[in-house]
Amino acid sequence: MPLSPCRLPLIAAIAGLCLALPLPLAYDVAVAASPDREVATFARCEGTARVTCVVDGDTFWYRGLKIRIADINAPELGHPSCAYEAQLAETATRRLTDLLNAGPFTLAVEGRETDRYGRALRVVMRGGRSLGAVLEREGLAEHWQGRRGDWCAV
Repeated sequence: MPLSPCRLPLIAAIAGLCLALPLPLAYDVAVAASPDREVATFARCEGTARVTCVVDGDTFWYRGLKIRIADINAPELGHPSCAYEAQLAETATRRLTDLLNAGPFTLAVEGRETDRYGRALRVVMRGGRSLGAVLEREGLAEHWQGRRGDWCAV
């Protein structure tokens, strides 16, 4: 059935409206299709009340649970052994904050559920890929080998 000239402006208006939809709607559709369901807004942890915030490059709080990223070791922000470790720890902390804020993620248990300090051990995933591995590739963390490395020996 051919389109009547009277309907063309209406069709053009609808098409224009669809093209003008904001990107967050498209993002919401992608989120709905993603298996990653955890979402929050993270900032640096400050003070004693910690609910959802980043401690350093491998530790963060999420909904009141303190989480140690299980597959990496990042430089110490609280007690660095040298100026290089302090600088690297600051960069790793900012980068982890950015990664967590970049969209939905999954917290996976691989091995033990908690460490000796009572922190939840989780691998943080997005789209089936480890965010810890991203920090490793960028030189801001090392793969966890059961002990901390020496960032000052570099």
